Amino acid sequence: MFDALARFADGNARRVGLFALAFFVLAGVLGGGVANRLDPYGADDPATETVKARQQLEDAGLRIPAVFAVVHGAPVSSPATRARVEALERSVRRRGDVNSVAGYYDTHSPVFVSRDGRSTYFAVTLRPTADKQWQEAGSDIAAQLSGRPGVVVGGAAVAQEQVNKQVEKDLRMAEMLAFPLLFLLSLLFFRSLVASLLPLMIGGLAIVGTFLILRIASEIGSISIFALNLTTALGLGLAIDYSLFVVSRYREEIAKDGPGLAAMRRVLATAGRTVFFSSLTVAAALASLLVFPQRFLYSMGLGGSLVALFAALISLTVLPAVLTLLGTRVNALAPRFLQRRAEADARPEESGFWYRLSRFVMHRPIPVATLSATFLILLGLPFLGIKFNTVDPTVLPTSASARQAYDTVSSEFPPYREAPIWVDFEGGGPHAAARFAARVEGVPGVADVLPPQRLRGAVTAIQAISAHPFVSDASQTTVRRIRDLPVPPGSTAQVSGATADFIDFQASLGRHLPIALAIVVIATLTILFLMTGSVVLPVKSLLMNFLNLSAVFGLLVLIFQDGRLESFLSYSSPGAIEQTMPILLFAVAFGLSTDYAVFLLSRIKEARDAGASDSESVAIGLERTGRIVTAAALLFAVAMFAFATSKIIFIKENGVGTALAVLIDASIIRALLVPSLMELLGKWNWWAPAPLRRLHERWGISEGDAPAPRTA
Repeated sequence: MFDALARFADGNARRVGLFALAFFVLAGVLGGGVANRLDPYGADDPATETVKARQQLEDAGLRIPAVFAVVHGAPVSSPATRARVEALERSVRRRGDVNSVAGYYDTHSPVFVSRDGRSTYFAVTLRPTADKQWQEAGSDIAAQLSGRPGVVVGGAAVAQEQVNKQVEKDLRMAEMLAFPLLFLLSLLFFRSLVASLLPLMIGGLAIVGTFLILRIASEIGSISIFALNLTTALGLGLAIDYSLFVVSRYREEIAKDGPGLAAMRRVLATAGRTVFFSSLTVAAALASLLVFPQRFLYSMGLGGSLVALFAALISLTVLPAVLTLLGTRVNALAPRFLQRRAEADARPEESGFWYRLSRFVMHRPIPVATLSATFLILLGLPFLGIKFNTVDPTVLPTSASARQAYDTVSSEFPPYREAPIWVDFEGGGPHAAARFAARVEGVPGVADVLPPQRLRGAVTAIQAISAHPFVSDASQTTVRRIRDLPVPPGSTAQVSGATADFIDFQASLGRHLPIALAIVVIATLTILFLMTGSVVLPVKSLLMNFLNLSAVFGLLVLIFQDGRLESFLSYSSPGAIEQTMPILLFAVAFGLSTDYAVFLLSRIKEARDAGASDSESVAIGLERTGRIVTAAALLFAVAMFAFATSKIIFIKENGVGTALAVLIDASIIRALLVPSLMELLGKWNWWAPAPLRRLHERWGISEGDAPAPRTA
């Protein structure tokens, strides 16, 4: 396969280049507007009780307040205040997307009056229920009222829209900060200006190709706009990884044989094979997210797996064609000191830093392995005390109106009214609903129950107010007790609301996580076995990845849950970690860690197949890949650390967590643990049962019949 790709690139280089250019333009035109076609965040699991109850209540006519406007300097006893607030309500009520407006002057409820009597607010329910239209309506109302003096607009619809806008703004800022540094580092690591532009070519083609597929997928199903964030970051990161590996190997081969078909056959038989297996492992890790029913998770899985495969496809087709056209000009436009380094890289000696480090480690395998593993285990211990929270308006900066309104309503008005418990009660008639509402009122932790609302189709909505914050353990216990209440004969009751949603969301993640883990484990074991022919190395790689991830999760708890770096990273600790962060980091970091493992193992296996001893092959492999893996990890870490400038804390968590994962993997795991364990295991690294060895001989993808390089 790889020999055929080399021949194709050599014989069709110009045509491949022109096709790639045409594809870039076409995909850019068709997929460039994909953001306007995608849906918002999307965290619902349609199979949960929360979503079923909410949908049933909405179908029966209930609309939960989505926007509320706080009016400051407005004592409700003042006639001027009444005229002011009612004018605001009328301006909102006239909108076609508004279902109802309710405030103090409509209900005379003290809930709408602040404790000091100087502020009030009114709540707005919306006609649309689809996420995108719902958020757009909330944003429009906020824009309509934002210029009014003393008025601050918030609510779930406004908050979600402002979170999306803030994330987009923060990502643009991160790109502006990271790109100049990435360009300078790319020039340093790729050794020439021409070579440093190749990752942009691969990344650009992979990203626009994925955008095109997402554009098509959005016509078939619902895709979250959050897929674009992962697609862009991962596409650029993998483009750097793959181009570094291919270009470095190409330099080695043309230094021995000169440019031509023989050199390209050797490059694709070795580096190309590595890129192929790497993309499969990364795509499999990201594809595990497809099992989750939450829109933003499966969308990230789709976008991430596609961009990994696209990056590999371009690295195995377009990049060889471009290198064929460039020949030795791949080293053009390089300062003299980088030219000297490029020449040294092309003729790696068995005496470099990474070779000496591996020898140092393998002479002391037990203490190095013990100390390294102990250090990572200690870093991971705080993970045992992890706590979870969810996205609410407090993740926004204090300058956001939704955050200000949320803080005001939470602190100055009767508490916890902004996140009530809703019960979808069906059947039995009004008397049965009233009896059940009385039972709900008697549940410990319930502060108040409003009169039941009769809706269409024998559906009754019961609204209860918790005595505690909605994400607290006490509120979760209250919801579980309500769910356990006996229901009158002939009736059903389902519980919804923010607390129930939090409970069901975690339960949904827990149900689907074992399937995702199984996909990643089976795919990784299978792919690495097909690459190495060993059953020991894939298992060892899995253990290293899990050790790395536990250390990263422990550091996240220390940093964000315990607030160890609040001033340095400019955030206020919420005392918990966003509940989806471990799953996202697992998929992304696991894929990238396996990516680096493939890079190292491929060169070790190549050296061993060429006749080097088990110990010597590890030293040679680390010498040939140490600089490349470190450079790739550093470039990716710079891009991800830029996200730490975000004003949204879960974006900070994602950026810092991913950067830590790749740095720990490229340093402690690849430089210390892997060589020490391979030295301890010796020939057992390559063990496989006889039936599996025969299977690998038949189905494993080897370097094939690529020509051996001439001895320099």
